[in-house]
Formats: sequence, structure tokens, C-alpha cells
Amino acid sequence: MKRFSEKYILTDQMEWENLGGGVSRKFLGYDNQIMMVQVKFEKGAEGAPHQHFHTQTTYVAAGKFEFEIDGVKQIVKAGDGVYMEPNLMHSAVCLEEGMLIDVFAPVREDFLDGSGVSYFGDKEDK
Repeated sequence: MKRFSEKYILTDQMEWENLGGGVSRKFLGYDNQIMMVQVKFEKGAEGAPHQHFHTQTTYVAAGKFEFEIDGVKQIVKAGDGVYMEPNLMHSAVCLEEGMLIDVFAPVREDFLDGSGVSYFGDKEDK
């Protein structure tokens, strides 16, 4: 089944999806091969340790975060990027209110059908 978003995603016309724990998101575009998600974090909000088979790359649009990937911690700030290979355990803690732009390949079907909220680990992908 082919899935795809609208061609133009106007974020000022969208509501934030509240994921709880100080984290909200908006989908910025996707098809079966790729997905981009804008994720807003309040200071102190955490992305629980999780892993998934998707390749993920993240751009820090605002704020400061401590990421941990495969046991290695690194503080990143606005303008920095993060790359997560498939199936590596990773997590993040927001040190200063911030915004991430996550890109996944292939699309996170679990995000679209509501079966996965990997930021909190309550419905982790294994």
C-alpha cells in the first residue's frame, strides 16, 4: 500500500500532537521510503532508550540535548546533527527547551498507525 503526505506541509496550520512527558510532534512529510518529523521538547523531557530497524538522522533546530547512542553520550546543540544506525539503542534528554527534526528511512508506520511512540519506550520497536 502506497502511503504519502500532502505535498506542502504548512506547520502554522497544524496542531502539535502531544506525546506526553513534555514532547510534541508534527509530521513534515513522508512516503513509504522516508519520513520527516518535527519534535518539540520542554526542558527536562526525555526520549527513553529505544531501538528500531529504521535508519535515523536528526537535526537539532533549537536547544541543547544529551544523546546516548550505543552507550556513548554526547551533548549537541542547535545546528548539530545526529545519526543513528538501525537497531542501535539510543535516547535523549533535553537540557534546554528545544526542537529536533528527525528523518527516518523507511517511513515509521508505527507512528502513522499509532502503535509506536518510541520517544517514551511504551511501545518500543525491537
